[in-house]
Amino acid sequence: MSDKSRCTQQPQAAEGASSGAPTQALRSRLPPAHGADLRAYDTLRQGLNHAVTVTQAMGGMVHLGPLGSSGLYLAVESNVEGPTTQRWEEIDRRSPEAPAYAVRTNAPAWTAPTSPEFAACLPGVPSGAGLLSVPVPVPVPRPVPATDEPLGVLSVFTRTPEEPALHQQLTAVASWIADCLCDSPGPPRPEDAGRPADRDTTDLPVGFWGWDFGTGTVIWDDAALGILGIDAKGFDGRIRTWRRLVHPQDLPQVLARADEAIRARTPYQAEFRVCRPDAGMRRVEVRGQTSSADDGSGPCLAGIVRDITSGHLAKDPAERVLWPAHNGFLAVDRSWRIIFANPDAERLLAPSRQLLGRVLWDAVPALCSPGMEDAGRQAAAEGRPTELDIRTYTGRRLHVRLAPLPDGLTLCITDISSTRHPQVDEASAEGAAVERTMRIVELTRALAGAVTGHDVADVMATHMVSLFGAKGVSVWTHENGRAFLMSSAGPKESLDRFEGARIAELPASAQAFIEGTLDFISSAEEFISRFPALADLPAASGAQAWAMLPLIASGHTVGASCVVYEHPHAFSHEERTLYTAMSGMVAQALERARLYDAEHRRAQELQRGLLPRCLPALPAVTTSARYQPAGDGTSAGGDWYDVIPLSAEQVALVIGDVMGHGVSEAVTMGRLRTAGRTLADLEQPLDELFFHLNEIVSGLGDGFYATCLCIVYDPVSRMCQAITAGHPPPVVLRPDGTSYFPDLPVNPPLGAATPPFDTAEFSLPDGAILALYTDGLVVTGGLDIAEGMGRLARHLRPAHVQVTETLDDLCDRLITTLLPDQRSRDDSALLVARTQALAPENVSCLQLQDDPTAAGQARAHVRAQLAAWNLDELIMTTELVASELVGNVVRHAKGPITLRLLRGRTLICEVADASPAMPRIRRAADTDENGRGLQLISAVTSRWGARYTGSGKCIWTEQLLSTDPLGERVSYESA
Repeated sequence: MSDKSRCTQQPQAAEGASSGAPTQALRSRLPPAHGADLRAYDTLRQGLNHAVTVTQAMGGMVHLGPLGSSGLYLAVESNVEGPTTQRWEEIDRRSPEAPAYAVRTNAPAWTAPTSPEFAACLPGVPSGAGLLSVPVPVPVPRPVPATDEPLGVLSVFTRTPEEPALHQQLTAVASWIADCLCDSPGPPRPEDAGRPADRDTTDLPVGFWGWDFGTGTVIWDDAALGILGIDAKGFDGRIRTWRRLVHPQDLPQVLARADEAIRARTPYQAEFRVCRPDAGMRRVEVRGQTSSADDGSGPCLAGIVRDITSGHLAKDPAERVLWPAHNGFLAVDRSWRIIFANPDAERLLAPSRQLLGRVLWDAVPALCSPGMEDAGRQAAAEGRPTELDIRTYTGRRLHVRLAPLPDGLTLCITDISSTRHPQVDEASAEGAAVERTMRIVELTRALAGAVTGHDVADVMATHMVSLFGAKGVSVWTHENGRAFLMSSAGPKESLDRFEGARIAELPASAQAFIEGTLDFISSAEEFISRFPALADLPAASGAQAWAMLPLIASGHTVGASCVVYEHPHAFSHEERTLYTAMSGMVAQALERARLYDAEHRRAQELQRGLLPRCLPALPAVTTSARYQPAGDGTSAGGDWYDVIPLSAEQVALVIGDVMGHGVSEAVTMGRLRTAGRTLADLEQPLDELFFHLNEIVSGLGDGFYATCLCIVYDPVSRMCQAITAGHPPPVVLRPDGTSYFPDLPVNPPLGAATPPFDTAEFSLPDGAILALYTDGLVVTGGLDIAEGMGRLARHLRPAHVQVTETLDDLCDRLITTLLPDQRSRDDSALLVARTQALAPENVSCLQLQDDPTAAGQARAHVRAQLAAWNLDELIMTTELVASELVGNVVRHAKGPITLRLLRGRTLICEVADASPAMPRIRRAADTDENGRGLQLISAVTSRWGARYTGSGKCIWTEQLLSTDPLGERVSYESA
């Protein structure tokens, strides 16, 4: 039977209507819509009886159907009896029946009788009766969506086959019914239904349900079916099966509340009685929330059902918000996509995060624990619930019950951190508190030992991350209005944008992030809303929660720190308090480290200024050196070294140690090094040089002492003259791989010695390596000085030295091996030199007679030797120099006279005699015949000088060579 043949749509106010009372007059006969305190069933029953009476109908029905549902469900009937009543229990909205047509068109509809079966549900009524239906509108206080679909339909069975003009009367009753349903209370309670407000309801039976209005199917898990008393194997999943279980007086309220939840998109909540097949009566409460079906077929409701027969929930609104206090409910489909989540699940698992529609593992990282997915698959495969306990990344313990559904799983989650196994939990909490206390102590100790700013940042990365279970930490320092990243544990690429940036030029929200305003952000959504200019940072860094800490010390901000979490994190009061306390400790440590860094920079600048910036390149030795400051590095040390070129290609290797650390010791070291170099330039003998150094240290007062070792190497004789003042001897490595310590006389340290100082001599083979060192290099790791010296000698041997190893590599290896932790309490210096003897063919020596013919002999020897060395351009100058020097000896000194020519980096001409009297340049007058010889020598040579020898003195001159002995051009100044 089609809609066109059976139903006729009627206007709201049809012409020729009967002379019935107006709508307002009719409604005045009914109780007030608001304040009547009528329950839903009573409202429908009273309204239907009134409609039947007014219209003089034979009977009537009221059907309700939530918005978008596939059917209309019989809520109350009047004078409709017999077995055919089941025909009207559920009407398909797409059917041609008058109730369905009236709902679809939202207008009155009439169905004329066409068969005896139509009136079979009205015993005693002659055939030919019709059915008139009017829509029940949506109650006025409820929000009405875009569709004008009504709440339900009111229908009456007329006595005549003609369509009556009763639309106004029925419409008035339908409006009254709608208004009363808006305020209808829940089902009546038995007298003993009350319970104390503080009664724990978490032990009551709980199940999961879902209702798809588009398909008319309902899902119940095993727990829910047990509450309803239905055999799981016999349940067909149809709404009609569930509807028959609901107490007839409670069904209208259940349907009306469902419609309200769908229209307003608000949580669904209802209490009703269940008539179980086993004749038992149970009282249940359902809670749920609305969602849209994936295929767009219609809305859905899903939630939990709880048996509250033995203990009804209190009506206090605050208690309703908190119930159930420890249970969260989730439902997932077969693809693990969340289709339902109650507020407690969101509170327990994902603060400030939307759960519906997301995959469980992505939306709830707290459940990503070993065994969770396996337990879910087991429950689905075996068709029975599975339970397990998990511990989240925040340390919370959860009990999860997984129950199968036809198309997914339900998860009942209970926080058992403090309610289950109290003794175990108490011990666990106590153990966690002890562990956290130990970690705080470790952090405090590490901060106290942190020296530099980078040390402080490393301590935070090492200790704070594990202390709070975080993913990483970044530490920023503010200098001159700019932000600098000191250290970062975790993703750093996303933070590079701020490195060196001027804070004032950043967006306002980014400034707050870098400046470190105390803040705790629990989710990425909250971060984006708080810092819109950094909306890409959560995705770039993979962080989901942040603790931003300002580092404030002495009343000013020294930097900022940000601790990030991999998952959303709800910061407890304890964590916030601990973070605040830790930020103060870190700020103090960072401020102390900043002062240390500044002092360290000054100490390094002072040390660099006092030590040689570079070592000279000399033909006699190849050298390399290292200086290692003391462990804290804040004070300049007193260790020093030097390489001093002398005449005749000789070189002085000097190393020393001023006792103590600090500016005074560093200044003393600088004075000694300057004095030693000055005295060496004056060609002072070694014992006299040490005499003057001792005087300098002694003049500083008590408490100042210094050790010193000086070795003068002569590349012609390969002899070393050495003197030590309280300093350990050098170690010599021969070319054959053997090493030894020269036997040097022991002299007291400078400042405590009484001259004279004993001197020693020893020879070195060509290519030998000399290692001079201070005690800070060998007295380390609990070794005494003898053991440390032996260790140094062992590491110089060929077993430890590669054939191609340079002196720089050797120095680095020795420092790394002997000082592995780089944190020695004493500073140390190392000077390594490889000797290179002057070849015999570059040396020419002649003994001259002590008479006037000596000058001629000297000139002849010079001409012959320079011609042999291909130095013809220097013959004339050198003849003049040799003749003048020999002539001075003949006139003013005494023999024997020795002339020596050396070809090295320069051409050296030496004249030695037996007189200790040193020559000096005099300013000769224009009329003087003498006194111009040394002036002439000074004019034609690059430099000249005189030194004492064992038998007298030696006067020497140097002239630059255009090429070195190997034919390469050289420059004395660059050397």
